Amino acid sequence: MDAIILQILNGLDKGSAYALIALGLTLIFGTLGVVNFAHGVLFALGAFCAVAIQGLFSTSFETIDETRTDFLGNPLKVQTPYVEAWFGETMGGVLLDWSVPIAILLAVPVMALVGLAMERGLIKHFYKRPHADQILVTFGLAIVLQQIIKYFFGANPIAVPAPDVFQGSFDFGVMLGFDPFTIMYPYWRIVYFGFALAVIAAIFAFLQFTTFGMVVRAGMADRETVGLLGINIGRRFTIMFAIAAIVAGLAGVMYTPIVAPNYDMGMNFLVLSFVVVVVGGMGSLPGAVLAGFLLGIIESFASMSAVIELIPGINQVIIYLVAIVVLLVRPRGLLGRKGVMED
Repeated sequence: MDAIILQILNGLDKGSAYALIALGLTLIFGTLGVVNFAHGVLFALGAFCAVAIQGLFSTSFETIDETRTDFLGNPLKVQTPYVEAWFGETMGGVLLDWSVPIAILLAVPVMALVGLAMERGLIKHFYKRPHADQILVTFGLAIVLQQIIKYFFGANPIAVPAPDVFQGSFDFGVMLGFDPFTIMYPYWRIVYFGFALAVIAAIFAFLQFTTFGMVVRAGMADRETVGLLGINIGRRFTIMFAIAAIVAGLAGVMYTPIVAPNYDMGMNFLVLSFVVVVVGGMGSLPGAVLAGFLLGIIESFASMSAVIELIPGINQVIIYLVAIVVLLVRPRGLLGRKGVMED
């Protein structure tokens, strides 16, 4: 039982990332009808916003500490971060420690600007083009952005630690009545799951309960009719593209303490996230979220050593096998809408 609970927790953690990326992909496809293969790189850009903030806060200058000496008796040279010099040792230490959550403040405007630039500068010219053209141009854009990240940050993973208060693990075994230390789970992964739920709830509430969201949903159903009412639905869809970019960026920011950011991490998540979107149903926001968590849990169980020993390599293909089965039974996906991708 403890192994089952642990794998469910692992699946919810990975499924959170899948669900957030797939949610952004579905927002773009549902509003603009664009298959955006550059969306995974937006996840990586968000992660490197956290790397940039950590690097900025860690930038230091050399000083001489007369109160300390080396083994030869010479005054010791120490590195002092600028944030500690400017804001004091206590406040500077807090900024360094909480660099990942603080990076959200940078990621939101940066990702919004990147999303607007992508949509206005390139993607708007492919609205009426075949999906194959959209895939090719956005995949090319993804490669360009990936190489830009590599140029500025290098090819090696860059570790970004979680705040000290979230270091360590939570003992679910005690909470659930099992033996202590049987179900240990990292605090930050729990935080990431809660963060993902909050973002997903915020997006659904925005679309369901605000006038802007209602207009967007109406435009997704019948863009021409909404346009005839004198509403600039194109501008709202552009804003939704920026919001989708922000969602992907925030997912990347908060994921950095879990997996050290690498320049190609976005491409690794992209293919799996598209599978999630297809399984959930193209254009279905609830389907994207449901499929994200479902496939995350399935992949987690397939990664167990006992399963891999029984069926070697199953953890590498299980998501695709599930996708095949789902699409054979339900060609539109779990919650797919009629007519989407069927023309």
